[in-house]
Amino acid sequence: MLLPPDTPQGIANALEYLQHHLHELTERQNVSKNNINTTLVALTTQLQQLTQLVANPPPLPVSNTPPPPVPSPLVSPPSAPMARRMHPKLSCPPDFGGERYNDRVFLNSCSLYICLVPEQFHDEEERILWALTFFKSGCAAKWSENVFRQEADTGVFPIRTWRDFKQQFRVYFFPVNGEVDAINALESTSYHQGGRTVDDYLDNFQALVSDAGYTDPWTLVVKFQ
Repeated sequence: MLLPPDTPQGIANALEYLQHHLHELTERQNVSKNNINTTLVALTTQLQQLTQLVANPPPLPVSNTPPPPVPSPLVSPPSAPMARRMHPKLSCPPDFGGERYNDRVFLNSCSLYICLVPEQFHDEEERILWALTFFKSGCAAKWSENVFRQEADTGVFPIRTWRDFKQQFRVYFFPVNGEVDAINALESTSYHQGGRTVDDYLDNFQALVSDAGYTDPWTLVVKFQ
């Protein structure tokens, strides 16, 4: 992309970095598409072969051999237990005390664990109770205590589904003005890379952009300084 001659060097460097990152993502996407197309072609060929085999089954051989005598009934040995599906060793989510900087990390860790081993939980309530075992301090422990107090008073667990739990978690623990805080940080004249590495600065920048809801490419270039 050609830029005006008076384009500040910082903006030019940032745009070049973003263009390079976009080019890498495009190449990865093309490789993934090629792999998917190859797999689809192989599956289509196998499906056609199976369809032809079902439509035109080979004739059964005719045998003149008399049927074998019926064997006497035998007691079959007990079947071997079915092998359990093996999972990679998973780490449990960290203990949560209600810290605002740790809220997304904790909720994402819980969701990932449940997604990988759903058979460990019989129902939605078990998922919620399991997550509450990590609420061991601070306002998180108080929130958990209030949930169980409601259950004791009404006889009904107040959170019915895992989706309800995540929604209430976001309302109670996520920053109230997260979008406004992110916009203020990006619009501030004091927001810049400073002594941080490029990777650290880029990670923080992307998180703020996501929270602020910025999508315009030119705006992103201007804010990346």
